[in-house]
Amino acid sequence: MDNLKQMLAPQDRRGFFKAAGVGAAGVYLFGLAACKGPGGADRVIKLGLVTPTTGPLAPFASADDYVINQLKPLLDKGITLGGKTHAVQVVLRDSQSNPKRAAEVAQDLIDREKVDLLLAAGTADTTNPTADQAESAGVPCITTDAPWEAFFFGRHGDPAKPFGWTYHFFWGLEQIASVYAGMWQGAATNKTIGALWSNDPDGTAIRKGVTEKIARVGGFRLVDAGLFAPGSNDFSAQISQFKAAGVEIVTGLFIPPDFATFWTQCAQQGFHPKVVTVAKALLFTQVVAGLGPRGHGLSSEVWWSASHPFKSSLSGVTAGQICADYVARSGQPWSPPLGFKHALFEVAVDVLRRTTALEPEAIRDAIKTTSLDTIAGHVDWARGPVANVSTTPLVGGQWLAGGRFGVEQKIVFDKDAPAIPVGANLALLS
Repeated sequence: MDNLKQMLAPQDRRGFFKAAGVGAAGVYLFGLAACKGPGGADRVIKLGLVTPTTGPLAPFASADDYVINQLKPLLDKGITLGGKTHAVQVVLRDSQSNPKRAAEVAQDLIDREKVDLLLAAGTADTTNPTADQAESAGVPCITTDAPWEAFFFGRHGDPAKPFGWTYHFFWGLEQIASVYAGMWQGAATNKTIGALWSNDPDGTAIRKGVTEKIARVGGFRLVDAGLFAPGSNDFSAQISQFKAAGVEIVTGLFIPPDFATFWTQCAQQGFHPKVVTVAKALLFTQVVAGLGPRGHGLSSEVWWSASHPFKSSLSGVTAGQICADYVARSGQPWSPPLGFKHALFEVAVDVLRRTTALEPEAIRDAIKTTSLDTIAGHVDWARGPVANVSTTPLVGGQWLAGGRFGVEQKIVFDKDAPAIPVGANLALLS
C-alpha cells in the first residue's frame, strides 16, 4: 500500500520525468543506496530496453519514462538473490522505428552493456530484430506489443522446435479476427468488407488471420486491396476499388500517419463507409482527435484500457488508477502500450526475483516458469499456443465524442473476454 501511495502521490510534472535519474544515454539506476549496506553487492543487474522513442512508431513508446519511473519506489531496496542485494539498471535504446536500427541497438546492449535481460516492445519492427539478436547471442529476452504470430512465425519459428531464449506475451490473430467479426456481425451493413494492409510484419500477419476468419464465419464478402508500402501518400486506387465494389466496412492495418492520409483521401474522393475498424493506428487518442469530427465512430481492437479489471503485481495499482495518474502527471491521454510496458517490467522483475543466479540459463529458466497476474492480464508461457508465447485478452472498442481530449474510447465487444465490461453499442458512422 505504501508503494501505491508513493506512485499516485502528486508531484511536479517536470520533476516527475527526471526523478528516475535518466541520463542522455537513457540509463536509469535503482536501489544503489540499498546495496552499500551489509549484504549488498557490487554487481548491478542490467535490463536493456529497445523501444521506438522516435519515428512513426513513437506513440508506442510515449509512456516509457513514466513506466520506468514507477519502478523507483518499488526497486529502491534493490533485488535480493542468494543473500546479496543488487541494484537494478535499465538501459534504454531508441530503435528509431527502424528494424535495422533495432537490431543494432539490441546488439549494442548485448555486446557492450552486457545486459542480463533484454526487453523490447513497440510492434514487430522492434520486437523481432531484438529477439533475433538475443536468440543468436544466448541472452534471455522478453517482448510484447506485437501479435504473437508476427513475433513467432515472422521469425521462422517452428512449434516443434521452439526458440531457446526469446519469449513473448500478447494477443494473436484468431483473437483479433474474432473481435472484428463479432463487431461487424451486429452492424446494419451489406457485409461487404474492403481491406488494405501495411506491408510490414504486423500487417502481413493480421491480414492472413482476419481474412481466413472472415472466410470461415461466412456472410461477409471480402474485397482485399492487398499490401501497401508504409509511408504511402496515395490511396486512390484502393479507394476506387472499394467504391466500385460497394464496400461498407473498411478494415486493415496502418501506422498512424498512413491512416490519416487514407482517411483524408476517403473524404476527398466521396467514399463514406458505415464501419471502419483498423488495427494499430486507431489505438491512440491523439491520432483520432487529430482527425476532428471524422474520427468519431472509428473502431479498433483494444488490448488494454482503463476499464480492464487488472492490477499491477508490483504495486497493486489498477488499470483505471494508472490511466488517471498518467493523464494527471503528463497532461497527455493514456494508450494501450502504457499498460503493456508496465506489464513488461512486472514480468521482468518477477523473473529476476525468482532466478537462482545472475546467469543467462538461470534467468531463462525463470522466464519459462512464469505464472503472473499483471496489469495486462495473466502471463504464463506453460499455457500458450506455442512454447515461447503467452496470450492476453482482447476486446473491441469505438471512439466517440466526449472526454477531456475530445474523443474517448468505449468497449463495444467483449464476448471473448467478458471480464472486461462493455460501455456502449457499436454505432454506424454518420
